[in-house]
Amino acid sequence: MNDPVTPAGLELGGRRALVTGGASGIGAACVRALAAQGAHVTVADLDAAGAEALAAEVGGTAWVVDLLDTAPLESLALDVDILVNNAGIQRVSPLEEFPPAEFRRIVTLMLEVPFLLIRAAIPGMYANGFGRIINVSSVHGLRASAYKGAYVAAKHGLEGLSKVAALEGGAHGVTSNCVSPGYVRTPLVEKQIAAQAAAHGIAEAQVLEGIMLNESAIKRLVEPAEVGALVAFLASPNAAMVTGSSYTMDGGWSAH
Repeated sequence: MNDPVTPAGLELGGRRALVTGGASGIGAACVRALAAQGAHVTVADLDAAGAEALAAEVGGTAWVVDLLDTAPLESLALDVDILVNNAGIQRVSPLEEFPPAEFRRIVTLMLEVPFLLIRAAIPGMYANGFGRIINVSSVHGLRASAYKGAYVAAKHGLEGLSKVAALEGGAHGVTSNCVSPGYVRTPLVEKQIAAQAAAHGIAEAQVLEGIMLNESAIKRLVEPAEVGALVAFLASPNAAMVTGSSYTMDGGWSAH
């Protein structure tokens, strides 16, 4: 007999979640969405004040951490049921001008760190027979754009890593999926508008519709709460058969 679908409510009561880059933007929306479903959420962020304020708001825990300091992560053991790899940074630059140190920094934070956190979390998930790994990717994990070599490379790698985790975790009750939004209304995207204008030699007013939303059928930015709602669903019991997938939320960009 099939397991019944869990009705709407506090589906994540008693579950422990960790969200990286959780103090603002998409991460904060994920924290609030998971907490609203009953999870105890750890807000991991370099921004101490932001992490502590949001953790207090949702009754969670703050973990003030510089994830680019990867050495401590290699021996870390995480006792969590839900891992949301969200922390990210951006650099807009032609490949021939891309600083190698900045390329390594972006790939470290957005690919190596998720690997290290997955590695730290899955022993406990396997032991408990339950786990949800949710990787906040991007439409740039599926498509490329000029001037974003490190970001596109890292997100493509994250999509592949997520699928490997799905294949290995399936027998242990652990799912792994990507959420791949288009441009989301966050401080990170707002900072990109000026950078994109400079890289393309156009006015900032032209960037949003002419570049960022040019390929989208729906001409607006994704709202952080929309991403958070999808993450909460993927963390829920109703998503037990959803694994190895990449959920695009890009207004039709990748439909081309």
